[in-house]
Amino acid sequence: MTLASMNSEPSISLPGHYVAQIFELLASRGAATIPLCRELQLDPSTLQDSHISMAWRSFQQLMLTADRLFSDASFGLLLGERLLINTHGPLGYAALTCTSLRELAALMEQYLALRTDLFTLSIAPHGDDLLLRFHDNRPLEGIRVPASEAVVLAVRNLLDFSTLGNPGIHSVAFPFGGDEKFASDIFHCPVQYNQDWCGFRLRGERLDQPLKMANASSYREALAICQDELLKLSSDQGVAHSVRKLLLKSNNGFPSLDVVARHLHLTPRTLHRHLVREDTSFKHILDSVRHALALRYLDSKRLSIQEIAYVLGYTEIANFRRAFKRWEGIPPSEYQAGLSHRLTR
Repeated sequence: MTLASMNSEPSISLPGHYVAQIFELLASRGAATIPLCRELQLDPSTLQDSHISMAWRSFQQLMLTADRLFSDASFGLLLGERLLINTHGPLGYAALTCTSLRELAALMEQYLALRTDLFTLSIAPHGDDLLLRFHDNRPLEGIRVPASEAVVLAVRNLLDFSTLGNPGIHSVAFPFGGDEKFASDIFHCPVQYNQDWCGFRLRGERLDQPLKMANASSYREALAICQDELLKLSSDQGVAHSVRKLLLKSNNGFPSLDVVARHLHLTPRTLHRHLVREDTSFKHILDSVRHALALRYLDSKRLSIQEIAYVLGYTEIANFRRAFKRWEGIPPSEYQAGLSHRLTR
């Protein structure tokens, strides 16, 4: 089921089951879900469709409405608690048949996009342990807290089921405030808020232990389906999505339109024409990527504002400050100082 985007706004595609869970939580708190569906131009009968595309603004409105209704700040965790392994389609089945936690972590790093494009996942060693870091894929603004909690808990549920209740999670970290006791009870492990990163720390001694439900042939079959779905997803999301991915993956400055066109086996003029057809432009996508990365770098607190400006390709720090104020309404120094209401509970 596809919703017409509102004035060609940015959109989001996500499993219909996830949206259904949000509405069920709203109904449990007495919310009138049918009028809300109409307001969001969403047909209630299609909430069990495999995927739903909706305007990004509508999704934000839905999440903000739910988060406000759960005034005890529990919405994101309660939503994540509902996203069990059987809600993740072929990705869940592939996780179930992995041979080890290390293989499972690599699977999630590559194929998380099949379930959500809100975050990307990266894995990195930390001594003998392994860090699974979640990175915002777009400016989440007021929905960052519940979205992060829900997605991280959904992945934790997947780890838990695949390991028969022994996922070897040392701790969970979030870069904002929250109720550590309540979250630790739900995650069944220590949860630390107000950290400089988001994700899991997996114990090294568990990473390569064989998983009891491992099945090499079933895993290969599920992995092939995941690969096919990822290719289809990339095709469905269009040229703009491919351009955004290339810009996000760039490690040595952002490539020009001509270089991106070459990567996509297009002429610059053809690439421009495709982007116009998708109601966007190379300049708009680059601006959006810079915005997302600026928030990520500021949240990590590892780079100075001057260093962030340089990494994002601004020759003058004043130009970065002006761009950031256009994006967020405040200068980067104020955001980094924690005065932004986005992260305030």
